Amino acid sequence: MKKILLVEDDPNLGLLLQDYLQIKGNFEVVLCADGEEGLAAFSKEAFDLCILDVMMPKKDGFTLGAEIRKIDQHVPIIFATAKSMMEDKSAAYDLGGDDYITKPFRIEELLLRINALLKRVSSAQVAQEEEPKQFEIGSYTFDYTLQLIHFNGSQQKLSTKEAELLRLLCLKKNSVLTREEALISIWHDDNYFNGRSMDVFLSKLRKYLKEDPKVEIINVHGKGYKLVVN
Repeated sequence: MKKILLVEDDPNLGLLLQDYLQIKGNFEVVLCADGEEGLAAFSKEAFDLCILDVMMPKKDGFTLGAEIRKIDQHVPIIFATAKSMMEDKSAAYDLGGDDYITKPFRIEELLLRINALLKRVSSAQVAQEEEPKQFEIGSYTFDYTLQLIHFNGSQQKLSTKEAELLRLLCLKKNSVLTREEALISIWHDDNYFNGRSMDVFLSKLRKYLKEDPKVEIINVHGKGYKLVVN
């Protein structure tokens, strides 16, 4: 049975979601009423997925999500909020969130998103187990598991999405990684907003790899990107 951490400060909605996901989804659901309680629960137990309300007392959902990411870089996180502004969606994904649902929402839709996300994570884990975890990029060494780039005795820690994007580029080294492939694989949606977010991560990766002139991430017009190593 998969275990879900649900952090929701509205007691009526929280209990409703907990009951529905336990009965209809066959999940074990731990309900917490605020961000501090949620962090304490996550620190003590292992969870397969987190659903975090954004607007909460004591500790908001974005802060909680960032602290969860420090503990576990890979646990799927769904943010739930009444806010629908693009800035809030950007914050959710930049913090390592995997999905974002705007209130009010149908509980059935939330369950569908949970199942789809868990299925994607499971498939990705199986695929990644068969792929290399360390890559040589010119003078750099990239450890995907530890999310570290090593260069001349120094190291650069990567965020989860930076590491995932660099892994895809390494797997396609000197070949084109299409924009759609990267967006679907990492953001699960190739919309304009996610594309802009990916551009930010690409800029960061270029900065991390700039010390070796033989290494370059180039744009391939109308197609995607290429990690070129001469």
